Amino acid sequence: MKKEFLKLIGNEIKNASEGKDASILIKLNSLEDKKMIEKLYEAGDAGVKINIIVRGVCCLIPGVKGLSENISAFSIVDRFLEHSRVYVFHNNGDEKVYLSSADWMKRNLSRRIETAFPVYEKSLKKEILDLMEIQLSDNVKARIIDAGQLNKYRKDDTGIDICSQKNTYEYLKNL
Repeated sequence: MKKEFLKLIGNEIKNASEGKDASILIKLNSLEDKKMIEKLYEAGDAGVKINIIVRGVCCLIPGVKGLSENISAFSIVDRFLEHSRVYVFHNNGDEKVYLSSADWMKRNLSRRIETAFPVYEKSLKKEILDLMEIQLSDNVKARIIDAGQLNKYRKDDTGIDICSQKNTYEYLKNL
């Protein structure tokens, strides 16, 4: 699984170096595997836009000039415990979406049997991407992960509160 994720990140690096759109969106509970972090830094340095939603441990330092300025990360902790792991690779417009049991931790990627699977069904892929967009828009419970470890809540200028768990509930209720 680790080799495949590294290849998928490598593909985004290749696309960015060829001037194509390249992005990665990951949602997980913990990010601490050194090789995965190094590859994400490499991708960000190559111009890949990376968004990370991480509930717990995050050893990657986002937003540092010369290291990770194309990487943003935030945490959402709210009423309901979320345990989903979602990995989205732009893949030159043909997005690859994976759901997984594995966080990007050394123990998960090197010493355990974990699984990840691609989502092919267009309606399910759309639903997952919609839910990820809701989370990316959260400005109520999302805390920005930064080098200073300030964990400030993310705010925007719209004046509209977007609470991802509440909006996710409404989205799913209306399916």
